[in-house]
Amino acid sequence: MTDVSLERVPLPVGSIGRRATGWWAMLFIVATEAAIFAYLLFSYYFFAIQPHSAPWPPGGPPEMKLALPNTIVLLASSGVVWWGEQGIRRGRSRRLALALLIAFVLGAIFVGVQFLEWSHKTFSFSSGVFGSLYFTITGFHMAHVAVGLVVLLVMALWSALGCFNAVRHAAISTGTLYWHFVDVVWLAVFFTFYITPRIG
Repeated sequence: MTDVSLERVPLPVGSIGRRATGWWAMLFIVATEAAIFAYLLFSYYFFAIQPHSAPWPPGGPPEMKLALPNTIVLLASSGVVWWGEQGIRRGRSRRLALALLIAFVLGAIFVGVQFLEWSHKTFSFSSGVFGSLYFTITGFHMAHVAVGLVVLLVMALWSALGCFNAVRHAAISTGTLYWHFVDVVWLAVFFTFYITPRIG
């Protein structure tokens, strides 16, 4: 009987100059989701430029007293995630775990404030085109935030268990890519619903 020896090739788990397969898969997922958001936002702009018998949006631009601080909270969470990812590249797993937990808390605050804002709206999903588009697009974004929160929590747990180091951290790069996407999409949503009605 002869022994067969197979060459062991290390998996691409964050080595310098290489991207893991999962990272590329996430990139394609992000691109697909970005296209969906682009279509949804296009729907808003299509209706916004049509002639209206009443002011658009109905009741004037949405209030920014909750939306603006909430936007800052979400952007801060993205900064914290970036800080944690830079830490694990230097082998600082505790810094990563802390950053992911902080980002999770900030993301949860964003969700809570968004629900609070929804409850104070003078329009509803069925009150017209604007209400339907507003709740569909912001609700679709909230679904992505919810998925992102689960991703952050799982990564934080894995990090606390010592699953990552300076070489093995491909899952972090993949998960943080999704979270940054969620934040960038919110900027587009925020600009669409809160800024464009104010600039005509």
